[in-house]
Amino acid sequence: MHSEIIKPVKKVRGGVNVSHEKHTKDMQAKRIPAPETVTLPMSQHIGAPCTPTVKVGDRVLVGQVVGDTDKYVSAPVHASVSGKVTAVKEIRTATGLVSQAVIIENDGLMEEAEFTPPKVENHDDLIKAVRASGAVGLGGAGFPTHVKLNFPQDGSVDTLIINAAECEPYITVDYRECLDNSWDVMSGVHLLKDLLNFKRVIIAVEDNKPDAIKILERIAEKDDPDDIIKVMPLRSKYPQGAEKMMILSATGRRVPPGKLPSDVGCVVMNVTSAAFISRYVKSGKPLVSRSLTVDGSAITAPQNVRVPIGTEIDYIIKACGGFREPPVKIITGGPMMGTSIVDTHHPILKCNNAILAFTDKDRSIKKETACIHCGRCAKVCPMYLQPTVIHKYAVQKDVKSLLKAGAMVCMECGSCAYTCPAGKPLVQFMRDAKSIVRSEAQKK
Repeated sequence: MHSEIIKPVKKVRGGVNVSHEKHTKDMQAKRIPAPETVTLPMSQHIGAPCTPTVKVGDRVLVGQVVGDTDKYVSAPVHASVSGKVTAVKEIRTATGLVSQAVIIENDGLMEEAEFTPPKVENHDDLIKAVRASGAVGLGGAGFPTHVKLNFPQDGSVDTLIINAAECEPYITVDYRECLDNSWDVMSGVHLLKDLLNFKRVIIAVEDNKPDAIKILERIAEKDDPDDIIKVMPLRSKYPQGAEKMMILSATGRRVPPGKLPSDVGCVVMNVTSAAFISRYVKSGKPLVSRSLTVDGSAITAPQNVRVPIGTEIDYIIKACGGFREPPVKIITGGPMMGTSIVDTHHPILKCNNAILAFTDKDRSIKKETACIHCGRCAKVCPMYLQPTVIHKYAVQKDVKSLLKAGAMVCMECGSCAYTCPAGKPLVQFMRDAKSIVRSEAQKK
């Protein structure tokens, strides 16, 4: 039997049609020279931060552990250049988080630690190896990968979904991973399938990426006698790549509020994360660099680049020709869910997949007016929420009503704010609502 392209099981509700702006889709990731220094925050993932394992004056090698913890939901941090540790201090990351960080002065040698491919023969071996690799979700979420994969091996989790949708505008690194490292992608898929006993694997790609669909479908036919691996084109609509949306599209299963994908028998993994795991198992080299898209009207030479983790954003922008015009907005990540920054002297983290910079001509700020109760925000919400209702309860600090209205279910995709004719900052309202709920929970 042969792999085939299959159709989505269920149409996802809501979402918006955004301009794709995939200017760098034909550009392979170019490795830029390593910077003179790298800054490695000990918190580059969801969960507990690491504790530095090196001290000022130590010489470290590429791939050497410089931060770790015994906390379960975490992932070790590795040196991305060789050189001398010049500081261990607190910094503020681009997200505003204060974190301990290890600063390394690059000696220019890029001398690597001794890497030994891990012995991976079963589920436990895989979990240990993935944790040691420092892997986190490379699509932007930053959730420690070993935690995601450590589910009960009782057959209740039967479906692996590889997320290659890349629905955010501008970002193209996952698309390039499918084209340039397709064998790593499929090798990772087979590894996960075989060791974690998935009964089916669905590679989900938005239908505006026909080249990726074609090559993945062709490679999926190889070494799949049981016809387990399928490629599924998804309708190109934001936020199609969101985890819960993808599960619904691919399987028809709904993840209940407060539950995880594994609770409905699914695991969703970013396509670049799957490819990295394959490379790590073969080489033993941990996560020390990553590809990201540098684009936007303010960037002189938009392109995809490969950089050591901890490289300063300013250095990367200069490697892409610098700014052609003064930017009015700089974002890490995509324009819909990324983080706006005012300082380019922040380091790139494991979960950063793009740097975008825009000039004044791209600015389109609606003057905020009174809500006209048109219902568009509710119509486009993929989680069936009513943002204006949640905002009302947030103003009243009515925690009980906020919970009942589903404030904590919001995934902050921004569809509501994108479509609001009154220019309401609805995403910020939703974040405020969630903050109110969390603050009240901490008091108890």
